[in-house]
Amino acid sequence: MNTSYFKGKHSKSQQAVSIAGKSPEWFTGREYKKLAPKFWFFQEYQQNGDAEFYAEQYCKEVLSKLNAKDVYEELGEDAILICWETPNEFCHRHIVAAWFKEELGVDVTEL
Repeated sequence: MNTSYFKGKHSKSQQAVSIAGKSPEWFTGREYKKLAPKFWFFQEYQQNGDAEFYAEQYCKEVLSKLNAKDVYEELGEDAILICWETPNEFCHRHIVAAWFKEELGVDVTEL
């Protein structure tokens, strides 16, 4: 499993899976809304840039309600999890990658 972003070259791969709340109109790949951030804390983050708050809420509101093994199996080991932010920006896909590492010992790398 890997991660990338919509403007990256892997976004049109058959393995690309959007984990964003909203995907671009041109995106025709699979979407996995279970990993999308909740709008309320995403909007709060956009207004104040508090990444710590966002990460805390994402873990509490999204990841704590999911089973990492089940999610990994549903996505598949070849999945490329994509959303909007560039690799160097704070992004929930990096939180998901850390979650898989912590819960399953699986390394999820940015392409």
